[in-house]
Amino acid sequence: MFESLKGLKIGYAMTGSFCTFEQSFEQAVVLREAGAELIPIMSENAASTDTRFGKGADNLSRLRYIAGREVITDISAAEPIGPKAMTDLMIVAPCTSNTAAKLANSITDGAVTMAVKSHLRRGRPVLLAIASNDSLLGSAKNLGELFNRKSYFFVPMRQDDWVNKPASLVAEFSLIPESAAAAVNGIQLRPLIG
Repeated sequence: MFESLKGLKIGYAMTGSFCTFEQSFEQAVVLREAGAELIPIMSENAASTDTRFGKGADNLSRLRYIAGREVITDISAAEPIGPKAMTDLMIVAPCTSNTAAKLANSITDGAVTMAVKSHLRRGRPVLLAIASNDSLLGSAKNLGELFNRKSYFFVPMRQDDWVNKPASLVAEFSLIPESAAAAVNGIQLRPLIG
């Protein structure tokens, strides 16, 4: 179904929206099954924090298993991504508002932000799967900034509970493969879904 993903080198980065990890892992498997090569990356918090959604060590181990290689978890290991042309596409799934803010303001203080920065030096696309409870509050300006940048693309997202969490946006994780195929061709799928 996603022939354009076969042989694609994808940086697959995860940040701390722990409640969406299961969905992210599922889509990482779909990308691998489509023939993509995954270079796994986790923020320091995603790799080490134990939450009610799972243990950091277990999440790290699971991503390692899916990708079939060690997970990048620090700045020094992420820095060579661009210079060594390791990735054709960088996916951040989930991408928290904290990470989006750092990307919008060119802050490079961890494995994921360094991976994105290093990847961008070659002008390649970055696909963000937003998952945050404050996306439509103070974080909205950062998303707006990224919407206007050439190399950034978004997995279509929706308000996941507009009554109880009116400022929350969550990517439709099942659309990651389709969004990835579009992004490598410079196409943004409809970013907001009803």
